[in-house]
Amino acid sequence: MSLNHFNTRFCCCCIFILNSFFSSIGISQAAPDGNAAIRRKTGDSEIVITTTNRLAGAIHSLTWNGKEFIDSFDHGRQLQSAASFDCGRTGEFWAERFNPTEAGSRSDSAGPTSSSRLLLLQARGNELKTTTQMAFWLAPGQKSSGRPALNQKILSNHLLSKQVRIGYQDLDQVLDYRVTFTIPEGEHHTYAQFEALTGYMPAEFESFWKLNPETGKLQPLDDGPGEQKDLVILSTQDQQYAMGVFSPDQPSPGFEHAGYGRFRFTPQKVVKWNCVFRVRNPQGVPPGKYVFQVFVAVGTLADVKQAILTLEKKFSGQ
Repeated sequence: MSLNHFNTRFCCCCIFILNSFFSSIGISQAAPDGNAAIRRKTGDSEIVITTTNRLAGAIHSLTWNGKEFIDSFDHGRQLQSAASFDCGRTGEFWAERFNPTEAGSRSDSAGPTSSSRLLLLQARGNELKTTTQMAFWLAPGQKSSGRPALNQKILSNHLLSKQVRIGYQDLDQVLDYRVTFTIPEGEHHTYAQFEALTGYMPAEFESFWKLNPETGKLQPLDDGPGEQKDLVILSTQDQQYAMGVFSPDQPSPGFEHAGYGRFRFTPQKVVKWNCVFRVRNPQGVPPGKYVFQVFVAVGTLADVKQAILTLEKKFSGQ
């Protein structure tokens, strides 16, 4: 697909190289301000998205019609992106063992700073662009469910660039969200799992739905947890507030049974959805850019259902 509309030819790798060069010769580059907001009027309300320095430019808040859709607590519960890799090791893959994460690390907890490094932020009107050098979720020596981290440092060399626009064509209540993961040279992976986008939401978005674009019908979706192939929407019980996800890039070849996930974390009082892509290559996953387009619809359950069906028809050529 063409991404020229967002000028993605902008060289985020050049930013990374220049910052590394300045650091090597002892010149400190001031980080861009991560506190920003974009907005767009939608009917009688507006969608407002905010980022913060605390999260290295990851999206901290999304509101519509007076309702907060994001549960931004620690440095994992945001509207954000992450990736996981196997490091070419044999044996079981575990998602958090080598896990560059946009907003920061587990050790950042609910604190005021991020282990990730914001390299670029531009916000104007209804458009946002950022580039972040992602921190690993686990610090060296930490474990996830008994499995030790595979990374040897906290700050990775993986870059995450995003371009977010509120509104897509005639759909005012849709986010056109484009992410670019850059895998650096010098690492060996045979498996890459890209969580292109995830949204952690308040527990009141308790109703899970799957949408079949062929029938146009919604059906209740069980808690899983995990992924399946159907489009996912989370809503409040009264159906007045909902958020759903669709990507024209789904599914990943060889993983047609998965792609859209849903999770309920009852003790933490939070729910989430995600949109996940995978690459497996026994000879090694090539370094470089991996680009994904994700659409996020916001509104009532009826609004979100209609927006996603419209998007699916646009991209399927119907």
